[in-house]
Amino acid sequence: MSHHNYNQKDMTTAAPTSLEALKQKFATREARIGIVGMGYVGLPLALLFSEEGFRVTGFDIEAAKVDKLNSGGSYIVRILPESIQHAQKSGFHATSNYAHVAEMDAVIICVPTPLNEYHEPDLSYVTGTVESIAPHTREGQLIVLESTTYPGTTEELVVPRLESGNKLGLKVARTADDAGLHVAFSPEREDPGNDTVARHDIPKVVGGCGPIASELAAAMYGAIFRRVIPVSSPSVAEMTKLLENIYRCVNIALVNELKQLCMKMGIDIHEVIDAAKTKPFGFQAFYPGPGLGGHCIPIDPFYLSWKAKQYDFHTRFIELAGEVNTAMPYFVIDQIAAGLNEHSKSIKGSKILVLGLAYKRDIDDLRESPSLTILELLRDKWAKVAYNDPYFPTVGHGRHYALNMTSTPLDNLGSYDAVVIVTDHSTYNYKQIVEQSKLVIDTRNATKGILSEKILRC
Repeated sequence: MSHHNYNQKDMTTAAPTSLEALKQKFATREARIGIVGMGYVGLPLALLFSEEGFRVTGFDIEAAKVDKLNSGGSYIVRILPESIQHAQKSGFHATSNYAHVAEMDAVIICVPTPLNEYHEPDLSYVTGTVESIAPHTREGQLIVLESTTYPGTTEELVVPRLESGNKLGLKVARTADDAGLHVAFSPEREDPGNDTVARHDIPKVVGGCGPIASELAAAMYGAIFRRVIPVSSPSVAEMTKLLENIYRCVNIALVNELKQLCMKMGIDIHEVIDAAKTKPFGFQAFYPGPGLGGHCIPIDPFYLSWKAKQYDFHTRFIELAGEVNTAMPYFVIDQIAAGLNEHSKSIKGSKILVLGLAYKRDIDDLRESPSLTILELLRDKWAKVAYNDPYFPTVGHGRHYALNMTSTPLDNLGSYDAVVIVTDHSTYNYKQIVEQSKLVIDTRNATKGILSEKILRC
């Protein structure tokens, strides 16, 4: 009722009124939130809003996901069905019908931004989503993109499509006097499997198309995150996300390269890192591995190098880091060959078990996992390959792989010529694995502290 009185008093300045009214709705948790993309980013975000008492609608084009969520189930290991059921009590439901966008006060886009086969950005999910929601947008709505992308995407790709696709002729509001849509970019900062930092304690960066959009996005995210960091534009927010991921990519490439040198010198890189990280300033520990996985680290640097070419700028440093990391599965194959060679065997015809498919420990996320590449490379060399992963009873085919395999039980390790630890899930008993195997290739230092001639650490 108070909102109604407010509007009557301020009939002349419609835009600020709707702005204040929407900020008030975020503060009182009355705002309706729509989240597009119920994956590893969108679903946790939906639950975070639900926990704060917001009514959330999850949009997804996959009918199976929508049905699963609406029946109170979950398809992500870390998210329990109880969490979905608890969210339903706050009004959470999922739909594939974009017409419901019209009922939302804010719409947050969390869809994948993969690379195509030429390592160029594939923004088809983003453009498809924006084109699907545009006809249902209405004045005063806040639209936020969270998908990782190159600087300029929000302004160059999202804004024009929202403006040309809506039926009311709405423009994106740039000032307090403008009516229309409010658009912002806020990068996701998901870290699957990380239980040390509570989600609401991860500061949220927001950059709006104009100060009003920034203010609204800050008000919305401020309701669920303890700290919001506004920046001057969507491009700054987009570049912030890329910097965070490129920082990791470059440092991981550095330790991956040093690991290879240390192996030649007979030095344990993990012992070196443990010693170096005792320095209380100027050093942060990064760890080598069999290659990068997940949606961000292997992909995001290429987004920037692609965009940089439009400015006649070559990101040599970033591309070199990408090359080093992309080469790691091939290095692992060389080490498997060397290990088998010591046993007078070749990869061709050898029985090899790969432990772990996920791109990192204790999660059910396959995206860009080095395990997939390693399995395919072993197959190409005519090895008899099997895998085990507690999170993946089967693996089919994805954008870059066609494996169609079933997880093998860990009951006859002695029958394999080599067991390769690619993902160091904490459920594995590494001491037992070493005891029962002929040869263990450890790409993750999972066997740290276990002394055995059978282990080849790489």
